[in-house]
Amino acid sequence: MTQLLEMATKQVAELPGSEQDAVAAIVIEELASERRWSESFARSQDLLAKLAEKAFADEGVDRQIVNALRSAGFDVV
Repeated sequence: MTQLLEMATKQVAELPGSEQDAVAAIVIEELASERRWSESFARSQDLLAKLAEKAFADEGVDRQIVNALRSAGFDVV
């Protein structure tokens, strides 16, 4: 556990039980939300890569462009 998280935990431990539960609920929801966003973003990146590849194939885009996108960090199939 990091020092910052330890400090936060100590401060929360000093709160009444109902407030501790409220903080816990906020943290749990925030973690779940972050996980959902990460999963959605990963899926959208895969979808965008597939759509780009299809567009490149449909339009006859030169492989040099695909290679340039890959070297720029884009995940192009």
